[in-house]
Amino acid sequence: MAENDALPTAEQLQDLLLESPGFTEFLLGLTAISASRLSGNSSMLCAITVERETGPVTVASSSEEARSLDERQYAFDNGPCLTALRQQHTVLIPDLQADEKWDWYAQAISDEGIQTILAVPIPTDNGARSALNCYSTHVAAFGPETVAAVEEHAASLSRILRLAMRVHAAEPYPEHLRSALRSRAVVDSAVSLIMVHNRCSRDTAVELLQLASRSSNRRLHDIAQDILDNSSDVPAVTEDGKP
Repeated sequence: MAENDALPTAEQLQDLLLESPGFTEFLLGLTAISASRLSGNSSMLCAITVERETGPVTVASSSEEARSLDERQYAFDNGPCLTALRQQHTVLIPDLQADEKWDWYAQAISDEGIQTILAVPIPTDNGARSALNCYSTHVAAFGPETVAAVEEHAASLSRILRLAMRVHAAEPYPEHLRSALRSRAVVDSAVSLIMVHNRCSRDTAVELLQLASRSSNRRLHDIAQDILDNSSDVPAVTEDGKP
């Protein structure tokens, strides 16, 4: 942890909210504070993702590298950040290259040199969900003390983040996420087709689509579009009812 690892004060967070012209700018400031507070001897890439129930996703990153890492998860509609956000629990990957569960994501971001990932939910309300995502180029960069500190920091951001979402109405989709989010309609349509074709649940259909994406190392949207263009490409469940 950095020497200035004290949690930001309520006054500092309030000043940030008052001085920010919009929600995206506020979130960028919050991310910059997080990266500054949490980085130790080696730099830590940070990003904050917010999903609103009736509005767009907003992502703010401490660097272009962090933004790219989060964007790739949205391209697959899956990843450690989205798991922490949607399931509301901490996700820690000490060694990304050695973790079989996330080997597909490790391949997708292999050019970034990321070795350790930590994603922590930030408590919100009104149907919104949020998470703080931390990345490091070192293996096992986040020990128990760092994980606890990041979780404490994320919890400390909850109140001001909930206030910011009430002060700032949902904004237009950020340009760098617009196409990824628009592709969800294609993905949802493909999922529905898989459900009808296999007479399976939505969860099984989503798992089939994600498996096809990972095995071919292609974006979820591209696989879904192929399914819609040619119904003969619909993935099938095995005889035991599993993907």
